[in-house]
Amino acid sequence: MVQRVSTVAFEGIEARAVDVQVQVAPGLPAFHVVGLADKAVSEARERVRAALIASGLALPARRITVNLAPADLPKEGSHYDLPIALGLMAAIGAIPHDALAGFTVLGELGLDGSIAPVAGVLPAAIGANARSEGLICPALCGPEAAWASPEMEIVAASSLIQLANHFRGTQVLSRPQPKIRDVGGVPLDLADIKGQESAKRALEVAAAGGHNLLMCGPPGAGKSMLAARLPSILPPLLPQELLEISMIASVAGEIADGALTSRRPFRSPHHSASMPALVGGGLRARPGEISLSHHGVLFLDELPEFAAQVLDSLRQPLESGEVSIARANHRVTYPARFMLVAAMNPCRCGRANDPGFACKRGSNARCAADYQGRLSGPLLDRIDLHIDVPAVTAADLILPPPSEGSREIAARVARARDIQAERYAALGLDGIRTNAQAQGPVLEEVAKPDKTGLSLLRDAADAMRLSARGYHRVLRVARTLADLDGAEHVGRIHLAEALSYRAASDEVRPAA
Repeated sequence: MVQRVSTVAFEGIEARAVDVQVQVAPGLPAFHVVGLADKAVSEARERVRAALIASGLALPARRITVNLAPADLPKEGSHYDLPIALGLMAAIGAIPHDALAGFTVLGELGLDGSIAPVAGVLPAAIGANARSEGLICPALCGPEAAWASPEMEIVAASSLIQLANHFRGTQVLSRPQPKIRDVGGVPLDLADIKGQESAKRALEVAAAGGHNLLMCGPPGAGKSMLAARLPSILPPLLPQELLEISMIASVAGEIADGALTSRRPFRSPHHSASMPALVGGGLRARPGEISLSHHGVLFLDELPEFAAQVLDSLRQPLESGEVSIARANHRVTYPARFMLVAAMNPCRCGRANDPGFACKRGSNARCAADYQGRLSGPLLDRIDLHIDVPAVTAADLILPPPSEGSREIAARVARARDIQAERYAALGLDGIRTNAQAQGPVLEEVAKPDKTGLSLLRDAADAMRLSARGYHRVLRVARTLADLDGAEHVGRIHLAEALSYRAASDEVRPAA
């Protein structure tokens, strides 16, 4: 007789059904796991054996074969421990044979029979709910699984003994409840920053349209402070966005105690980060920083200090909103719709623009050109807003705090986002919610400038030698500026401000 247990294998954030088939047959005592299992799955034999012994059970002196079907699908991770153990318990009569019918099972076993949390419980729960199945998972992952559906049956246990008692009816485990992580501390606010009004305006425009932003200025000008406060003016997460973010975090193993977070991601990797760390990859093709920043902000401080190959790997995700990681035996795709916010000094010493400063490496212009030349033109072309952030003077710091903070700016951003969502929904484009996502003919239709604006755009395109991508990015920013003003059409004033955000980029390229 073959005992069957349902579990999952992860392909990106998708959970594919896997059938765990357990057979206890006559023959010399042996324990084999087959079905294209990796090292962690193969080692499950010893963990299962020890956990059963600690729970008061012993493996029979027979030939035990565990097949993970489909056999051509790679199986990775330690979450196969629990389905294998429960399949064996059902096969030897420790729990009823039909107890596991209609359940998807995942969890890692300790040698003492405890069930440890694993990554990917939320996608597994969503997949199980789509198949009209329940879920058996570790107790610490129960609140995470409960977000999949309020109706699905979830059994969250901390040990094999608890599960055995539950299926026998001697101990009933209650269904876990969804939980939100409580983020403590004082929230960051743009009112904390004195001066830098033009930079705050750029942050507002970037937040309203989901645009990428590059800040260039001397050390201590407040670039990192500005970037850290960008999430405070972004609109709250929509339910679908919260689900997507949480699924990525679940696969990456970054959900603590099963509690989800309602805040938009803000990721700030060090400039020594490798390409797999940034875009994803590694032996098991895990999500990288750009996927963990999905529907949030990816902040790259000291941008020219990143390896050139690492920065250029961002080009395709910035355009498509997803990243594909190819391996010899499989291909994984993760969502990566993020806002790129970067900061850099004008030169290596950071003082190239200071009046009266003479760089020891040569002329200030040459020093700045060498440093900024580390950034490729195609990458800069994908950044919508380029701004200079000057140093804050002591006179600015003496002034009283600004009267307008993140709450007032966030209200304007929310209104602009609502306008965009309604516009694209009316056009039947459910996958587009911000101007930064609009492409081609749709963009040219919704951001069509008036007569005076068209004349300005034509002259600026020739003078600034705008590429086709640069031209469309100017239109996107101008459309966002019009939405912030509540204007139906893009006017000359909107295009003029949008073009001013491209001027800094055009200054870098001739110098480089």
